[in-house]
Amino acid sequence: MQIAYPALIEQQIDGSFLVQFVDLPDTFTEGGSMDEALFNAVEVLSAMLGWHADNSPALPVPSLNVMDAHYITPDAKTQAALLLRLARGERSFADLARALETSWPVAKRLEDPKHWPSLRTLDRAAAALGKRLVLSFDPA
Repeated sequence: MQIAYPALIEQQIDGSFLVQFVDLPDTFTEGGSMDEALFNAVEVLSAMLGWHADNSPALPVPSLNVMDAHYITPDAKTQAALLLRLARGERSFADLARALETSWPVAKRLEDPKHWPSLRTLDRAAAALGKRLVLSFDPA
């Protein structure tokens, strides 16, 4: 599963590009070129998803098949935290910690977008949740 949020990109009169996220109305950015706008979009999406993860029990779900949208993925550590949060579902951190043979705070930190878990830890967490860790390199 990959987490990607639809964004509408509109060229402005001055030639810059405005990026607005469909599912996060308070999240937008711009850039002097399309490449800069897309780079900035990843940055602002990652920051806002981190804020939502810290301050809201429910994360905005990305819409599918939005006409003329560019689908933007957050940075790797944010995406890992969100994927673990979604995979854990209603399972408690205590259950996850027991499955990983670690403490509750260590299990909780796996869902912190500011934390960089190791691949080994991500793989063990995925297995504990009945999932399989899959890595890929996508075009930037």
